[in-house]
Amino acid sequence: MVGGLPLRNKDNILNPQSPSQTSQSLRVLWVTRIFPNRVEPLACPFQRQQLAALSRQCDVEVLATIPYYPGAGLLGERTRPARLSVVPERDEIDGIHVEHPRAPYLPGAGKLLAAVNAPLYLGGLLPQLPRLRGRFDVVMGAFLYPDACAAAALARLLGIPYAVKGHGTDVNVVAQWPSVKPLVRAALRRASAAFGVSRPMVDMLVEMGAAPERTSLVMNGVNRSVFRPQDKLEARRALGLPEKARIITFVGTLAAHKGVRELVAALDGVAQASGDEPTCLVMVGDGPERHALEEEAARRIEAAGGQIVIPGPRPLEEVARYMAAGDIVTLPSHAEGTPNVILEALASGRPVVATNVGGIPDVIEQGRTGLLVPPEDVPALSEALRDALTRHWDEQEISAAAPPSWDESASRLRMYLERAAFGDSMPLAA
Repeated sequence: MVGGLPLRNKDNILNPQSPSQTSQSLRVLWVTRIFPNRVEPLACPFQRQQLAALSRQCDVEVLATIPYYPGAGLLGERTRPARLSVVPERDEIDGIHVEHPRAPYLPGAGKLLAAVNAPLYLGGLLPQLPRLRGRFDVVMGAFLYPDACAAAALARLLGIPYAVKGHGTDVNVVAQWPSVKPLVRAALRRASAAFGVSRPMVDMLVEMGAAPERTSLVMNGVNRSVFRPQDKLEARRALGLPEKARIITFVGTLAAHKGVRELVAALDGVAQASGDEPTCLVMVGDGPERHALEEEAARRIEAAGGQIVIPGPRPLEEVARYMAAGDIVTLPSHAEGTPNVILEALASGRPVVATNVGGIPDVIEQGRTGLLVPPEDVPALSEALRDALTRHWDEQEISAAAPPSWDESASRLRMYLERAAFGDSMPLAA
């Protein structure tokens, strides 16, 4: 293991099958800017898991771009491009060959100038052309912007079809920027296939220009060997969390759009209603709000109210343990696709308190597997958290409601990619 990334199949539970079990009939070139690397080994676990599963069913190569601008490496640790400047040009992750092209971009472009970054992104991919010709059947753009737009242009240069995939923020936020929207619409119109991770996401892709007959629902999966019901007390002891407390678990980016400010504000109401039993909010992840949250956590040590614990980003196995240690999992995002943290919480047998946005209502059954609240509504969130902490939940029933494995998700994705690559004559499974 180097830099936290398993570089051979035998090292990684996500890829347990031998190469002899892999079909090589379909060759997929995956273009993305959201993928783990040696500097950020814990990034984008959902995409890593899906590609690990897909690579067991067909041949996959990943172009995982690294943001770059001249002199980035001279800035030390102060910016993300500077930190990523040491990522190797090529790697092997979960048995998948990964290239890391440097994609130039304009820092601080903002909504009005964001379109400038699409041709720059493509420019970072063009040196790969001679090596890529004749080796693939379909190009996959794994994020609407700029990935899908660059993938569309790259596919035309290679003379093969392309597909695009929407996740959440890319569809709900980035693709709506005035300078970006025309580029995204053009990429969707010409795509041989488009995929959304929830029914609302599929509807939005069609509304934005994707052909309805070529737009499909491909939900994310769950690694059920990692996310499963576990003993709560044992998990708390292993993590050093209070054994007798009401524990709320948040897993995700520590950013305003994930509702972390509302969550902290709601914690006071939950703590006041808990009586003598302490309340603890565990926030697993990293992001722009982390420093402010750590300051708030330090302040609460000396003050009355719920405790906040911020362990930072953790490997999947530890994330599963933090979920097991909690009484409930919460995700009060302002906008979402179908976040994997919710699917993983369900597989872990933990009820979820989340906002009624994106594809979340598709996977949370009100009162049975969790509670839904409006976004940015602190009183409603506080009330739902209090309600969830005092209800009796059926752990096994919640776990049974979780989606299928990553292998099943990848199988559905491969089926549609084959049809995009080889034509409508390819049969689709029921």
